[in-house]
Amino acid sequence: MRFTVSQSSLLKALSVVAKGMGTNSTLPLLSGIYIKAEEGTLEFQTNNLTITIRHRIPANVEEPGETVVSGKMLTSIVKTLDDAAVTFDGGERTISISCEKSSFRLNTLNPADWPAFPEYSLEDATELPSELLSSMVDKVYKVTSKETTRPILQGILLTASNNTIRLVATDSYRLAVCDASAETGEGEFRTIVPGSVFHDVLSMPNLEERISIGTTDSQVVFTFGNTTFISSKIEGNFPDYRQLLPSSCNTSVHIEVEAFAAALKRVSVVAISNASVRFDIDADGKVMRLSASSPDQGESTELLPVEVEGQSLSIALNYHYVFDCVNAISDKKELVLELQSNMQPGIFKTNGKVNYLYMLMPVRM
Repeated sequence: MRFTVSQSSLLKALSVVAKGMGTNSTLPLLSGIYIKAEEGTLEFQTNNLTITIRHRIPANVEEPGETVVSGKMLTSIVKTLDDAAVTFDGGERTISISCEKSSFRLNTLNPADWPAFPEYSLEDATELPSELLSSMVDKVYKVTSKETTRPILQGILLTASNNTIRLVATDSYRLAVCDASAETGEGEFRTIVPGSVFHDVLSMPNLEERISIGTTDSQVVFTFGNTTFISSKIEGNFPDYRQLLPSSCNTSVHIEVEAFAAALKRVSVVAISNASVRFDIDADGKVMRLSASSPDQGESTELLPVEVEGQSLSIALNYHYVFDCVNAISDKKELVLELQSNMQPGIFKTNGKVNYLYMLMPVRM
């Protein structure tokens, strides 16, 4: 095997397949990157038994062949090289890598042992705008659960129908829902995608304008350009989140996002042992009072002018969770906080190109 490829395109290709590399030391083969050279094309594959990624780039291939090299080592080497032509030679037991005055020789693994790329037949599929979908995933994926006991809550529910995309995530303490208008084709597409996978795919450096998402009985398949990303599908029924959303509220508070974020950051400084921040809404005075306290550190208070519709009300919320909401809508100027009582969830909302709803369970005051 012998081929030449530019350092920049090689490094980009390695970054694309990096998320599929295994970290299990008992299976060193899956910590590697499979490389196949043929007819002007390089194919890279990674496989960690949950995720499989395939990516192709053009290259000057003098001798076709295949090999498996350490993904971590290869990436470390390529990062240090100048942006010039990189030549690979060998591959059966070792491979030589040269770039200008630099040269390396790496041990390789047997490509015959590499698992075959999965064959699949899509049962359903949709094509969506990548940039819009990426911004939506950024708003919800942190709300997915980190607990492995309920894998369904580690996923993001994706539905696409009637030219509306909707993403939903919950960890049972909070719920995030976002909607956006986009061409979705005919029928309804619905699947549950692992939150970390969804975020990794939409963060890839080679995303194209549109991304195809399809499903089999056990897989979710993403395709864009010369990249195919296959993940195991989360099985089960996503919680019926609609029944959790109240049809009305007793208090509606219009809040300026930038001022609120700054005030929350200051007030929460003392909330080290107690992550709750109290929200006291004064409907008559048009003021929201934020306060926090810690037995060891002391107390903090800040007043924010707000527009209030409805009655005065108080609620305590976990400020870490509130920050996740504020960070998700940092591009907005205003958000609305809707409250029913101090014992029922608070709901933050914003509207625009992407409509966002974030429901949060209260904590004891």
